Amino acid sequence: MYTEPMSNLRARVKGGRLILDQPTTLPDGTTLDLVLDDEGDDLTQQERKVLDDAIARSWDSAKAGKVISAQELLRELRSRP
Repeated sequence: MYTEPMSNLRARVKGGRLILDQPTTLPDGTTLDLVLDDEGDDLTQQERKVLDDAIARSWDSAKAGKVISAQELLRELRSRP
């Protein structure tokens, strides 16, 4: 499978069809899965920082091998009152 980093694609709808006019270096016949963009979220800058920090801590923890299985996590969450 051919993969290449690429930026977001922007299309518009005309007559019930998606119109996409973006240059690409992808080979002819490449199939792309396009998804609708929800235009982001409504987090404040402070909320975004808190979320980003939590994700960074979690990633550091995972890289250090401090992980549990999804099964174990679900069992723990289901046992909470």
